[in-house]
Amino acid sequence: MKKLIAGVSHHQREIEELREDREYAVALLQVAMESLDNPKERGGSLLAIRAVAEAYGGLGAVAAQAGISRESLYRALSPKGNPTLKTLVAVLKTLGLRLTVTEQKSARGKRPKAARASVAA
Repeated sequence: MKKLIAGVSHHQREIEELREDREYAVALLQVAMESLDNPKERGGSLLAIRAVAEAYGGLGAVAAQAGISRESLYRALSPKGNPTLKTLVAVLKTLGLRLTVTEQKSARGKRPKAARASVAA
């Protein structure tokens, strides 16, 4: 009988890729931050932020450095989480990133009423 080689879970591989490629991690966070205001995409966005936090120290270490309880961070970055701005800024700062605001332009070049947030390294 041939011995099967254990595979790597998708989540574990995603964490490895984020750890290996900082630009990919920042790009993922930028997309996640832009999608937070869409209720249909919010859960995925929060899980993306969580994955980057896991890749860069783990949720326990990120929570400790951000001054947040581990349980609160797990809850905030769950699919049904609702993190405060303070939590998001603290997590990004711990990861060596910051929240920035850029003007959002519509397809016709008109200025919308609200600006768009993004993550900067």
